[in-house]
Amino acid sequence: MMERQDMQGIFVPLITPFSLDGELDLASYRNYVSNLLSHDIQGLVINGTTGEAPTVQWEEVMQLTKSTQEFLKNKKLGVPVVVGTGTNDTASSVQRTEMAAEIGADAVLVVVPYYSKPSQQGIIEHFRRIAQVGVPVIAYEIPSRTGVSLSMDTARRILDMNGVIGIKDSSDRLELVSELARSGSGPVLCGDDLQFHAKLSQGASGGMLASANVNTQAFIDVYHLFRSGDVIAAQHSFDRVTPLIRKLFQESNPAPLKWILARQGLIASDQLRLPMTSISIELEVELEQLLPSFIQS
Repeated sequence: MMERQDMQGIFVPLITPFSLDGELDLASYRNYVSNLLSHDIQGLVINGTTGEAPTVQWEEVMQLTKSTQEFLKNKKLGVPVVVGTGTNDTASSVQRTEMAAEIGADAVLVVVPYYSKPSQQGIIEHFRRIAQVGVPVIAYEIPSRTGVSLSMDTARRILDMNGVIGIKDSSDRLELVSELARSGSGPVLCGDDLQFHAKLSQGASGGMLASANVNTQAFIDVYHLFRSGDVIAAQHSFDRVTPLIRKLFQESNPAPLKWILARQGLIASDQLRLPMTSISIELEVELEQLLPSFIQS
């Protein structure tokens, strides 16, 4: 299982490949994951936002997790597997976390409860119940999707809980990272791709970045340059990938990302599940023009 000291480096949130008829495509999944694992990444994240968690059934999450674990075992790789188990219902989140523990997840990613807009106390109790399951918890702050933000006090109280090993911060503010780093409350992974370098500068310990699915090594290089103390070189390296990041989030994630992965031949189709749909023709044209500078062979 993961511990706080493991919350560093580049974690990649995985897409969920589907066939044209909307079924889980495990052959594409294995090919795609194999490509990612040719890079020095620190974790794989199943069933997050990038994995289209709202439309993926739990049985499919279990299939993806077991397939990933078998692949890592065969390759003799010790990369942690993080499983998204958070919903807007505490009871179902606890149940999913218990099932993730049973199938050997190294940690779970638990989003701040969405839609209901709970109080800060409600959020705290939500995480307290889930942390009691016993599998390491990474709290996931993404107010653009949940409709509610963690207060600084709430973030600290969540990080103080036994079993919570860190936070993924996908907010557009720097204050959460900087204050938690300053107070030594716990590790924070940047989840807002465009702010990766800025949040490293404020004390983030790494990134959980959808964009790292494409040109993975570039993001690893930014991280290592920064950690080695060459902040300016890290900024220059990051500046080179920001045009790609902007295009990847020009339309809803993971539609642009799936289009690129299919274009690379890493997955058979860019199929998504409704209400998500494929990218516009206009964005396809823009990505075609941009990709030669970034796409991995």
